[in-house]
Amino acid sequence: MVFSSLGHTWILDIDGTIVKHNGYKLDGYDSLLPGAMEFLSSIPEKDMIVFLTSRTEEYRTITEKFLNANKIRYDHIIFNAPYGERILINDDKPSGLKMGIAINKIRDEELDLEIIEDKNL
Repeated sequence: MVFSSLGHTWILDIDGTIVKHNGYKLDGYDSLLPGAMEFLSSIPEKDMIVFLTSRTEEYRTITEKFLNANKIRYDHIIFNAPYGERILINDDKPSGLKMGIAINKIRDEELDLEIIEDKNL
């Protein structure tokens, strides 16, 4: 994935994206999916990370504890998101730079994305 060198906002689901879907309920604990730690670690420090989840507030403490124990950096977590589609609407820059990007991945599959910054964008 090629991006500009500007700061970015990453909006990531938790279950099925970075951890096993509902592992915290089925197994009693969360477990990272293959490639998730490498991907999260590759996000530049200047970028913002927002996690979005349908988990209810009652799971806030165990979710935050898991993220902190695994040294997963984040700026915000939004709990109680509806189960339906997540829709991003953003305006493009006059230069033509696309400001809204969406990536769908297969639930519980490896998170295998490479971040490349293009200083010309």
